Parts: sequence; C-alpha cells; structure tokens
Amino acid sequence: MIRVLLADDEHLIRGAIATLLGLEPDIEVVSEVARGDLVAQAVEDHHPDVIVLDIEMPGMDGLSVAETLPGHAVLMLSSFGRPGYLRRALAAGVRGFIPKDASAAELATAIRKVNSGGRYLDPEMAASAMMAGESPLTERERDALALASRGASVGEIAASLHLTEGTVRNYLSSAITKLGATNRITAIRLAQEKGWL
Repeated sequence: MIRVLLADDEHLIRGAIATLLGLEPDIEVVSEVARGDLVAQAVEDHHPDVIVLDIEMPGMDGLSVAETLPGHAVLMLSSFGRPGYLRRALAAGVRGFIPKDASAAELATAIRKVNSGGRYLDPEMAASAMMAGESPLTERERDALALASRGASVGEIAASLHLTEGTVRNYLSSAITKLGATNRITAIRLAQEKGWL
C-alpha cells in the first residue's frame, strides 16, 4: 500500500480527494491536515510514502512546506498553473506537480509514479513554465516584494529582513524595473501572476 498524507485547507476538496483515493486498491490516505504548519508533525506521526500538498494553505504555504521535506516524495496539487510555482516546486525537490482539476485516475497515477521515484508533471504546466522563463527577481527582491504584498511598510520590511530602509527601497525599485511595472502594486500583481511570489 502507498501511504498518502493530504494537506489542503479546503475541507470539501480534501475529503473528496481522500474518498476517491480510498477507492484505489493500492493507495491509503493515512492523514489529512488543513494547514501547512501541521504537515511536519503529521509526517512524523504517520510516515507517509507520498505527501500531497496544496500550494495555498494557512500557516505555511505548500512550497515552503516542500522546502522543509527534503528526501520525501512530494506531489504538489494546485489550482494555480503559475509557471513560477512549478519552478520553485522543482527547486524544492518536489517530484510531481498536478492541477486540482485533474481526474482522480490521473492523481492516482501521479502518486504511483512519485512513489516509485519518478516525476510527474502536468504537460500544460510544464510547457507554461518553459515559456515564461526564469524569474528576473533576486531572492532579496522577491522577499521585499512578498512582504510589501502583505501590506508591510518599507520600515517593517527593513526590520523583517534586517536591512536599512534605503536598501529596501532599492530592492523594491529594482523589482519594479525588472518587471516592467510602473509602481509597487503593479509589480506585485505581475509577480503573483507568474508565480514568482
């Protein structure tokens, strides 16, 4: 049996996926969690073979969770086909990436493939990621822009990143320029659309 941990904050979707996977003769859902910050404990308690993570969850997003699970078979499940998400997931060691609108049979196939050490990437998502290219943002520019997207002021961003306010302004200005935006709001929107935040 392939032991699966499901992490998705949408109760109805998580329950439906668990029920559908339960119909597969070789897959058993051993744990379900609704928050990203609960995944580590569930992994420790249940020892899943495959961890299926939603990208957008409270507590900790799926990409951040994946980065804390090196060596585990992780399959990312997302309703957002943003190219940057796929690239970040692969960089974090995620073995599979599949959209939430995939069929239950396709999800089961992806779980089996990931469990056997292979990779499973949705072809449309992979093609979009290749077409979009790499993020032009440095890690610090992305961090500053991400904090700004949550409404943090320049002073708050500086304190959070242990930088001066002038340095933060430079990072934000550089991000705006690189994204071809006219202001911080537009830069945030463009970066989010590409999955770079």
